[in-house]
Amino acid sequence: MISIAHAQEAASTAAGTAAPGGLLQYLPLIFIVVVFYFLAIRPQMKRAKEHKLMTDALQKGDEVITQGGLTGRIVKVGEAYVAVEIADGVEVLMQRAAVQLVLPKGTLKSAL
Repeated sequence: MISIAHAQEAASTAAGTAAPGGLLQYLPLIFIVVVFYFLAIRPQMKRAKEHKLMTDALQKGDEVITQGGLTGRIVKVGEAYVAVEIADGVEVLMQRAAVQLVLPKGTLKSAL
């Protein structure tokens, strides 16, 4: 009887010390998720928000650079599309989201 009681006592103490607190075992995983959020997700959301504000503010006469590398001046603005004049008399119709950067006024004249 004593050996059975001793075995039960050893099993119960081993089970009690082997399992740390519930939150403590997930702490490394929580830390990795928080670091990933601040280093990857949050900056990407900020850039997307800034790009959306920039494309919403496009207007006729803005000088832009497209994601394809074309530079030109916006001549027509629609809801989803803009017409960009890339040379005298040459207009290209493209999506608003394809505009990567709005240049300061007069940049195209000084570059040529």
